[in-house]
Amino acid sequence: MNFPLLNAVLNTTATILLVAGLILIRQGNEAAHKKAMLSAFFCSVVFLASYIWHHYSVGLRIAYAGPEWGEIPYLTMLLVHTVLAATVPFLVIKVIRHALKDERSLHKKWARITAPIWLFVSISGVLIYLILYVWTDSYAATL
Repeated sequence: MNFPLLNAVLNTTATILLVAGLILIRQGNEAAHKKAMLSAFFCSVVFLASYIWHHYSVGLRIAYAGPEWGEIPYLTMLLVHTVLAATVPFLVIKVIRHALKDERSLHKKWARITAPIWLFVSISGVLIYLILYVWTDSYAATL
């Protein structure tokens, strides 16, 4: 199983669903917004399980092997991605809880904080995949 590719597909799908969910709620389509956001959450949960399993199986360290000028930007993005990714599950669960309890003002308040973080994590996850597995030989350098 190509877990890195699966993870990138799940992150891409979550990103598309998040954007769709944001557009749908701005259009006033709450039912479709709910489906899109819960689907994005499902993709993120499957991603997290896949990511943990993959790194449990192969280890956590994949050394950056791209051009020297790209290492600092890559490591900076990875650090920010990792820190924010650790907050996403807690934030998303909080937002979903408020939505399911029909606490609209709290849902909206926390969604405005959570959505950009979740989007950044999903998009930067895809960029990290592209950097490590497509644009450089980083993964091959660790084998």
